[in-house]
Amino acid sequence: MEKKKVLFCATVDYHFKAFHLPYLKWFKEQGWEVHVAASGDIELPDTDLKFNIPIQRSPFRLKNFEAYKKLKQLMDNNKYDIIHCHTPMGGVLARLAARKARTNGTKVIYTAHGFHFCKGSPLINWLVYYPIEKELASDTDCLITINQEDYQLALKRFSATQIEHVRGVGIDTDLFSPLLEEDKSVRKQSFGYQPDDCLLFYAAEFNHNKNQKYLLEALALVKDEVPHIKLLLAGEGALLESCKTIAYQLGLTHMVDFLGYRKDLKELVPMCDVAVASSLREGLPVNIMEAMSCELPVIAVENRGHRELVVPNETGWLVHHDRPEELATKIKRLAVDEVTRKALGKNGRKRIVSDFSVDQILLHKSMIYTSYIKETEEVTWAIR
Repeated sequence: MEKKKVLFCATVDYHFKAFHLPYLKWFKEQGWEVHVAASGDIELPDTDLKFNIPIQRSPFRLKNFEAYKKLKQLMDNNKYDIIHCHTPMGGVLARLAARKARTNGTKVIYTAHGFHFCKGSPLINWLVYYPIEKELASDTDCLITINQEDYQLALKRFSATQIEHVRGVGIDTDLFSPLLEEDKSVRKQSFGYQPDDCLLFYAAEFNHNKNQKYLLEALALVKDEVPHIKLLLAGEGALLESCKTIAYQLGLTHMVDFLGYRKDLKELVPMCDVAVASSLREGLPVNIMEAMSCELPVIAVENRGHRELVVPNETGWLVHHDRPEELATKIKRLAVDEVTRKALGKNGRKRIVSDFSVDQILLHKSMIYTSYIKETEEVTWAIR
C-alpha cells in the first residue's frame, strides 16, 4: 500500500526547526511520508523530502510567482493527502497552488500565527492582508488560529470549512524549566552577573513593533532606586544600534546588555528573574511562554497575544504601551519583592504546563490531523 503524504509549507525552513519538529515526527510515527517546502537549506529531522522554494516575506516580490509555480508543480506531482501551511506568504502561496489538489481530495490546513491585521494594527495591514485572508479562507479546509481574538474574528468573517483555536506551537517544559536558587546564582556568575542582580529578559528582533525603546525609557526611571537591575536584550535587527544609542543617552550602559542573536536561550532564560515584553502586536509569543515555563513573572504591554498568556495579579501584569512609568513601577516592585516574584512565576509555569505545553498542543493537533486522515481514507476507499 502506498504511503500517505503530507506537505508542510512556510516562508522559511527555520520556522519548522524552531516550532514544528514534534509535528513532523508525529506524522512519521503514523507511517506517513513527510515533505517540507520552504526557502532555505536547513536539514530537518523526520523529513523524507525537502524542497527549497523561493518564497518571499513581502507579498509584492515578483519571485513569489516563481515560488507559486514550483509549489503547484510539487503538488501536482506528489498528490498529497494533507497540506499544512504556515506564515502569511507560505499560507497564501500554498493555498493558491493547492486549489486543483483540493478538488481531488487533498485537505488544506492553514495556521495563522497571528493575523497581520488586528485591533491597533496599521491601516495598511488591513488593506493588504485582510482581503487576502478573507478570499483564501474559502480555499482552506481547516483554519487554525492561536489566540482568542483571531479565533473570534475568523468565526465572524471567514468562510473556512472548519475553524479551530490551538494554543500555539507548544513549549518543551522540560527544556525550559526553573533552576534551584543555588543553581541560579551559579549560572548568573558563569555569565558575569552577581547572584543578587535582578535580571530582566526580553528576546526579540529590534524593530518598531518590538518596541525595545519603551523598556529603556522605563528602566531610566528606576535606575537610581534599584541599581542592581540588569536588562538583557537578545536579538538583532534594524533598530539595534538606535537602541544602543538611546541606552547611552539615558545613562543605562551599565544596566543593559545587548546580547545579539543567541542559541543558548535554554541556559539564559532560567537564570533570569523577570520577563518583560514591549511589543505592540503579538500572535502568541513563544519567548513569553518559555519565560513562564522557567517560572519568570511577566510584565508585558497589553495586546492580544500577551492577554492570552498573562493573567493580571496571577502570572504577572499588563501595562500600556505609552506609559513607561507604569512599567517602571512594576519592575521596581518585582526587583525588591521576592515573595511576589516567586508566586507569580510559579503560577506562570503551572499555566504553561497545563495549557501550552508541547504535549497538550500535540494532543490537540493530532485530533485535528486524525479527523482529516479519516476523511482522506474515506475518499480513497470511495474511489476504489
